[in-house]
Amino acid sequence: MIALHFLRAIKPVVMDFLSTIVFVIVYAIAGNVTLGIAAGIATGIAQFGWLLVRKQPITLMQGASLALVVVLGAAALLTADPRFVMIKPSIGAFAIAIVMLKRGWQTRYLPPIVVENVSPGVLVLWGYAWSALIFALGAANLFVAFALGLRAWTWFTGIVPITSQILMFTAQFVVLRVLVHRNIRAKTARAALTQPA
Repeated sequence: MIALHFLRAIKPVVMDFLSTIVFVIVYAIAGNVTLGIAAGIATGIAQFGWLLVRKQPITLMQGASLALVVVLGAAALLTADPRFVMIKPSIGAFAIAIVMLKRGWQTRYLPPIVVENVSPGVLVLWGYAWSALIFALGAANLFVAFALGLRAWTWFTGIVPITSQILMFTAQFVVLRVLVHRNIRAKTARAALTQPA
């Protein structure tokens, strides 16, 4: 049951990075930058098309992500310079990190039981922690892309962002779960004390 909740909650992270993940996998397997870029662009367009077909609302971030995939991917293909694709995760990360500075941004993503049983201050702190992590990942991505080159960047982007976000998500999941259970037990105990004998 916990694993199901975890997978459901982490799905947006994986979906946000899917085109980059596909690029890295195709490049790692085929050793061909052009093929990897084309696969990343095709994945981004397919994701967008899937949302349209299913008549799901397309958020500003999803639209911006597709634009980045297509524009930077096309620039990389036209100039034969993979750095255009390599900077895409940083642009997305900086934009997301800025959005995450808004107090309470996580509230819409959390189940009601968490919002009702965890202090708003705790949720705000987690939001700022996420912003700091995403900003740091964006900065690290730029460093690796320009200082260490394509091969190192492929390894970095294939491992570090998703691993660090999974670890952060897991830590938040565990902490919030403990807080929810503790606060529900405390509410139950207080309710029992106020019941007439």
